[in-house]
Amino acid sequence: MSGFDFLYLLRVLPVILQALPITISIGTISMVFGLVLGLLITFLRRSNHVIVVKSAEVYVSYFRGTPLMVQLFIFFFGLPQLFPVLSQIDAYFAAIIVLSINASAYISEVMKSSIDAVDYGQYEAALSVGMSNMQAMERIILPQAFKIAVLPLGNTFISLIQGTAVTFMIGLKDIMGVAKVSSAASYRFFEAFLAVGFIYWILTLIITKLINILAFKLSKGGVI
Repeated sequence: MSGFDFLYLLRVLPVILQALPITISIGTISMVFGLVLGLLITFLRRSNHVIVVKSAEVYVSYFRGTPLMVQLFIFFFGLPQLFPVLSQIDAYFAAIIVLSINASAYISEVMKSSIDAVDYGQYEAALSVGMSNMQAMERIILPQAFKIAVLPLGNTFISLIQGTAVTFMIGLKDIMGVAKVSSAASYRFFEAFLAVGFIYWILTLIITKLINILAFKLSKGGVI
């Protein structure tokens, strides 16, 4: 079989698009959990306890320094050998867990840099008027840090969406998984994966546009 079949691409595109909600839900849910966990890791890295700080730094270093696919395989195929109860977790939730953890390491790095970029004098001023450390962080520092971090966080979300492409390796029927099955049946690998690339490209353009709009509004004094 040779030659490019444009009609097949048009036929397979709607089939692949049926799995788009799975891809988007995994990326979105992972971003939410990753943001919560990333903030927690950020606060641990700012702790006064050396062991806590070093442990958090190792966490960030490991999950930023190893491939997402390796992390996914360790969790889905490796850990159940040590902890059989984990074998009950299906591919969908395993993907969310791993992508959330992976994203949290990058989000922690983003938030730490963004918090450090806020003038420390504002933190001291908040304490001087009677705010607690938590109140100063919640009311003064974090709102400004999020404005600084919105673009890098947007890039993290894009990376998460694109990172879902490896989840088909554990049997998940996302857009990449559906494309793999379709192409294996028809031997039209180029057309099927070209369709997947087009979908990811459009998603990236949409997310980038939305993030830029949000960043613009925040720069003009909008609220989160």
